[in-house]
Amino acid sequence: MGSPSPPGAPSRRLSPTAANVAVARRFVRSALSGVPPDMVDTAELLVGELVTNAVMHARTEIETRAWVTEGRVHVRVSDLRPDRGLVPHDRHPYACTGRGLALVEELATSHGAHSGEDRKTVWFELWPGAPAPPTSAWETVAPSDDTVSVALSDVPYALYWAAQQQWEGLLRELFLALPAAVGAVANGAGRVAARVGAEGAGAGGLGAGPEPDWAGWGGVEPGWAGPEPDWAGVEPDWAGVEPDWAGVSLEDLVVAQDMSNVICASMTAAVEQETPDSSTLSLLVAFPKGAAPAVRTLRRVLDEADAAAQQGSLLVLPSLPQIRAFQNWLLDQIADQLEGGRPTAWTLVRGAPGDTPTDLAPWDASEVEASTVPTIAADDRNRIIGVNASAASLLGWDAHDLVGKRLTVLMPEHLRGRHTAAFTSLLLTGVPRILGRSIPVPALHRDGRVVPVRLRIETQESIDGRTVFVAQLTARTAPSAPSRDPSDRRHTTRPAPGPVHLPTTRKKTRKANFDRSAPEWLPLFAETGRAMAGAHDVEDVLRRVCHALTQGLADWCAADLFDEAGQLKRVCVVHRDPRVQVSGDHLGMLSPVSEATQGSLPRVLRGAGPLLLTLTPPRGQAQSPLEARQLELVEELGGRSAVVAPLRAHREILGALTLVRVRDEQPFTRDDIPKIGDLVRSIALGVDSARLHRHIRSTAEELQRALLPELPRIGQLEMAARYVPSSTTAEVGGDWYDAFTLPGGDTAIVIGDVSGHDLRAAVAMSALRNMLRGLAVDGEEPPGDVLRRLDLATHTLDPHATATCVYALIKGQEGGPWDLYHSSAGHLPPLLVTRDGETRYLDTGRGMLIGMDPGLPRHSACDALPPHSTLLLFTDGLIERRGESLDDAMARLSRHVAAHARAPLDVFCDELIIKFGADNTDDIALLALRPTP
Repeated sequence: MGSPSPPGAPSRRLSPTAANVAVARRFVRSALSGVPPDMVDTAELLVGELVTNAVMHARTEIETRAWVTEGRVHVRVSDLRPDRGLVPHDRHPYACTGRGLALVEELATSHGAHSGEDRKTVWFELWPGAPAPPTSAWETVAPSDDTVSVALSDVPYALYWAAQQQWEGLLRELFLALPAAVGAVANGAGRVAARVGAEGAGAGGLGAGPEPDWAGWGGVEPGWAGPEPDWAGVEPDWAGVEPDWAGVSLEDLVVAQDMSNVICASMTAAVEQETPDSSTLSLLVAFPKGAAPAVRTLRRVLDEADAAAQQGSLLVLPSLPQIRAFQNWLLDQIADQLEGGRPTAWTLVRGAPGDTPTDLAPWDASEVEASTVPTIAADDRNRIIGVNASAASLLGWDAHDLVGKRLTVLMPEHLRGRHTAAFTSLLLTGVPRILGRSIPVPALHRDGRVVPVRLRIETQESIDGRTVFVAQLTARTAPSAPSRDPSDRRHTTRPAPGPVHLPTTRKKTRKANFDRSAPEWLPLFAETGRAMAGAHDVEDVLRRVCHALTQGLADWCAADLFDEAGQLKRVCVVHRDPRVQVSGDHLGMLSPVSEATQGSLPRVLRGAGPLLLTLTPPRGQAQSPLEARQLELVEELGGRSAVVAPLRAHREILGALTLVRVRDEQPFTRDDIPKIGDLVRSIALGVDSARLHRHIRSTAEELQRALLPELPRIGQLEMAARYVPSSTTAEVGGDWYDAFTLPGGDTAIVIGDVSGHDLRAAVAMSALRNMLRGLAVDGEEPPGDVLRRLDLATHTLDPHATATCVYALIKGQEGGPWDLYHSSAGHLPPLLVTRDGETRYLDTGRGMLIGMDPGLPRHSACDALPPHSTLLLFTDGLIERRGESLDDAMARLSRHVAAHARAPLDVFCDELIIKFGADNTDDIALLALRPTP
């Protein structure tokens, strides 16, 4: 433990009070007379950190020793809790807690810790000149065997570090603010630590240890009392101590502080056993058995402390929503599982907008630069720390000019005060108002113009514990480009690099280096982009992407996708070698994924990853049916290394991609993970776009179908209808059909088409259809008269609308014969085909479009309907094709109809759709009627 303390070395014994930190600093300064000032300053700083740790965590008498030998400074800080080791913290430059030992590591020439029989001593030495490498390491005490393993699935470690630092800051400020804490700690806090239930680790010495003898404290140095053997069941005497402050009793605060240290030490030990290949970790963490009550106490104390921080009662900001949500999940998981509960992955937790970060990956400035969407990132001081070229160009700036400025520079004057108030409110209360929402706002262009944008702000965590606010801008109108002076040579620059990047270990950071591997990766990004272009079907997108990936990255690739019902389906398996046949048994529905499903693929489908797999267990060791299917595929196609990556877009897991290499000489490595992660993120956005396109088309089709009627069942008149939306648009249109029975017993049939392919056309169609129904039922007039009244009503109510329409009445006795009375307003004529295949278009009774001239007369025509003949009414989308004349199209339709004249009416309609509905650029509506005596 460094050089032994010489006889007579200056020492000072202190009670565990905050005021004595300054006393210890002054003592060290006085003891180091004759030492260079810079070494004295360093020693004073480091002893202050170590004594602060002892005050906060050991809560026993503290002894400080300092002396100089041969120009070297020696400092020792001892407490009475030898059975608890130190809690190591990562070296995060922006961390607000846990920096004491990191400072010692950084500034001391040599340092270490030693636990004896009755005390623990943390020491450091300073030598003149440049510091030499440390000659010793921190000593930690392993936890006892009486522990319970807790499964924490898919933990985003950047968010964990942020949550840990936040709650440590809350506990520190609450400890310092609690009245009468000094006396209470001195009188019994050591006994309260026994409530934790088992051994753990403390930042300055934690746990149930020897109770010091505080008798005669006023100037008389007490002796080192021996350890009391067992604190279980011993209640401290809190007489005369103020019971609580901000809803927290001192007893609960002591338990919470100790449990916090246990959790930090246990989590750190678990993370050290992992090699993070992704932004999330699934950990098996050992916690003391019986610690669940202490964990729940910690959660309750943190809730109270956070409430006090929101009220401004503590010198620390309250937790932001995503940190609070994660903290509650973590503590609930530990307590619940210690009491026998089942684990729930963090990725399965659903919160309100703003409660979880945009992505599970830590904040990385390079992602802002790579984004094709105008993006700006700001820190918690409201200053811009990253901006891409798209955002800078949109607002008339160069990227490097914006970095470091306050966000308000991009806002009109009248919004700056409101923004500052809202941002300050978020930090002071932790209550989000616009996080995760798309808000239309005006932005300020550099030349003073206002640019209407839609703003969406999300949060991400950096691994040093800071929160980064990431804003995406969508221009609602394109700003006009201002004229520039020819001498203005401003150019687009890269955004300022972020302070941290995705780590490969706890102590190292990593960033994808695309420049070095540009010949391999950039063409692959371009190829996958081309593969997705023009494909609107989700499964088709994935098949194309897998083909591209097998040409430049993997030997084979599998794509799994969640359907709308949440069922997992393997949509494709593609091998680089076309001679390799993949059995169809590997495709189709897969086993469901639950929170308890084990294996790499289930983990990824819950949000982890990308995951690097270098060892493939045999199928017999599969942990779930889903993993068994995965291993069966690997056994058939081969595999030496693989990457399983989630298809994640907009905080939703759409599915997963599995990339496999079968050769030992070219395995996937950890360096491939960031690049594959970026690649799969772009693929996921393409999949999400295709899925959104399909959803919009489905919604439009459902809306269109909702506007279409059910066909009536009318004796010996058989009817069938079909509606097919355009294959190139996802919008509702104005095509419609209708059929209904009039009060006099006649049957009315209608086909029509309102101009346009949007919601306005659908609304106009619905209004036109309902007006036609009302006019037809009201007068029961000849079709030409009804269309004339419809034209007049349309011209009066919507003078700019135009439409085509055929309105017809079927008249006749129940057993026939039947006659068709019809009139056309600019619509294609009905087609009649007999049972023997003779066809003719019923082109009499023609007139102008609806909406052209309501004063023109309209005529009605009458044609006989032979038994078993088929009458077809259709819209132009059925036959019109680019490059083909209308006469040729109508002749082609006649031939096809004649070939299916005897087919059942549903088959007749389906054959028409199969023949003419492929790649239709317009909506198709058709109505077929067949009199059957």
